[in-house]
Amino acid sequence: MYRHIITILFLLVLNGCMGKSNLIGNPELPYLPQSEPVVGEILHMPTGQTVKKETMLEHAAQTRMVYVGEIHDNPASHHLQLEILTYLYQQNPGGVALAMEMFTPEQQEVLDRWSAGELSEKEFIKEVKWFTTWKMDYGYYRSLLTFARDNNIPVIGINAPKDLVRAVGSAPLEDQPEEIMERLPEFDFTDPYQQALTKAIYGGHPVSDSMKEGFLRIQTLWDESMAENLTDYLQSEQGDGRQVMVVAGSNHVSYGFGIPRRAFRRLPLSYLLIGSRAIEIAEGKEVETMQVTMPNFPMPPYHFLTYTRYENLPERGVKLGIQLREIEQDVTVISVIPGSAAEHAGIVADDILRKIDGIEVEESFDLIYQLEQKQMEDRAILKVERNGEIIEIDVDFSKAEIQHPPQ
Repeated sequence: MYRHIITILFLLVLNGCMGKSNLIGNPELPYLPQSEPVVGEILHMPTGQTVKKETMLEHAAQTRMVYVGEIHDNPASHHLQLEILTYLYQQNPGGVALAMEMFTPEQQEVLDRWSAGELSEKEFIKEVKWFTTWKMDYGYYRSLLTFARDNNIPVIGINAPKDLVRAVGSAPLEDQPEEIMERLPEFDFTDPYQQALTKAIYGGHPVSDSMKEGFLRIQTLWDESMAENLTDYLQSEQGDGRQVMVVAGSNHVSYGFGIPRRAFRRLPLSYLLIGSRAIEIAEGKEVETMQVTMPNFPMPPYHFLTYTRYENLPERGVKLGIQLREIEQDVTVISVIPGSAAEHAGIVADDILRKIDGIEVEESFDLIYQLEQKQMEDRAILKVERNGEIIEIDVDFSKAEIQHPPQ
């Protein structure tokens, strides 16, 4: 009899807890912080406690999978990633890997050569096709990737290939050809929180239902692919026993229903969610935001939240002041910007760039990369082909009256 009473009481309590009428507080932040946050503070969201950075790092070191959600164009997000990876490596040298949304498994051979120290930065950027696969300024990720290379930390590409994204975005799964279906991960479209997020992103925007459905498929493809590639690595000989730090956009990490829940479905390992929130914006920082009214979720977005400043990426290099076009292996000047270093040096339209400081210019990236290594007080020696003749031109960047994009 007592057992029946206890069972009934338990069911009553359980049903009461599940009822909306008994909900108190804010599930996303169950305990309010004691004071207004300031830049540099770290909040343990489940308890509302402000903690030291060492506490967050110690928790990360004890967890098999550490998800760090980023704001792609905020250097503060990437400083945080580097701090966490550095600490994990110090605590577990030789036992840490870095999994990144920015790369796909098709790029793994290049990533392995990078982690082994076999590629220079320029070689890596070219061979991994950074500017066609991710397109963000490499400067945001330079310190993190350089640390991984210098310490032989494996960098793992986990995102979905572009051709799969295009295919899944354009047609439902049941309409996909067999060769596409064979490459797709296992899909779960039933997560109500992901559906609510997707609906919110398109809320108020005049888009068709087919576009909304296509975006949901793409978002699911990204999350499922990253979860599958991540857990495949952890179960491989190379990843066996390793701790992994996962770097991805905040929408793939926050609240746990993106990559983390889908990875746990495949491989139930311990994990920690770390994110950041910008509460100050640097002067001159252009912030692009979408008008999205986020739904209320019944859980904190992160275990640890760091408060940051939305910063500018420090400018790097110099500008020559020309516009280019590429035809096969000819990089040709199509215009020269008035007042630029190029105009002062005597570069003219239709000049074909052949070398900069003795380095062959086979594509515009060769020129841009060399310019990024220079400062305003530097010079460059260009060899250009003009009317079939090779001309050597001395460029003094300090003479530029104004700095213009793109080169």
